[in-house]
Amino acid sequence: MTVFNSELVDTKKQPMFLGKPLGIQRYDSYKYPVFDKLTTQQLGYFWRPEEVSLQKDRADYQTLRPEQKHIFTSNLKYQIMLDSVQGRGPGMAFIPYCSLPELEACMEVWGFMEMIHSRSYTHIIKNVYSDPSDVFDHILTDDRIVERATSVTEAYNDFVNSAHQWDTGGMWSDDFRGSPTAEWERKDLKRKLFRAVANVNILEGIRFYVSFACSFAFGELKLMEGSAKIISLIARDENQHLAITQNILNKW
Repeated sequence: MTVFNSELVDTKKQPMFLGKPLGIQRYDSYKYPVFDKLTTQQLGYFWRPEEVSLQKDRADYQTLRPEQKHIFTSNLKYQIMLDSVQGRGPGMAFIPYCSLPELEACMEVWGFMEMIHSRSYTHIIKNVYSDPSDVFDHILTDDRIVERATSVTEAYNDFVNSAHQWDTGGMWSDDFRGSPTAEWERKDLKRKLFRAVANVNILEGIRFYVSFACSFAFGELKLMEGSAKIISLIARDENQHLAITQNILNKW
């Protein structure tokens, strides 16, 4: 693996992943133009959580019934966990093995926007709760959150660990390609990559939106409307991220 491949490679003939390492970051010619389009759309949607006022939310939270406070806080913890995964997942799992510059750029912006989402949840917590640490410090002590985190990260970790073994074992070299064992390992690695992307597709298209529905329900009751506005901006971004994974899967 190298951060800059000096070999002349025609990226239009490359697979999306597990091809030759990338060299020049050029965005004038694409194998899949849709990924450049999604990069442009994501950049056009850029926003900052501080743009949304949460002054009313702080007052609203004090009026919530105990069960409403539990639902709002538990859902927020779940959202924080999901974006903690997605804030680093594409960068750790997919980008190091990406073989197309347009897809690499698309996933770089994807990870950046997920970081904005994590900052948004911190923005909500700092403005709504008197002690933000009371929320953050109890995320990993919640058995349900930990249980969900395991199911969310399992496919990611499976691919990352296998890819690392393949890469550090020198298995990118042509000398190993003729080995039946190497061929089987490469096929198994591709299977794990497919499962990881499919898992992220479910995360972006279902898991996130289940939690968003809960946030929107408070907004429909004219409660925590600033938080609901932030979630609506996050949901718009996640729709773009869903499109990324769908395009990867469809083109496979």
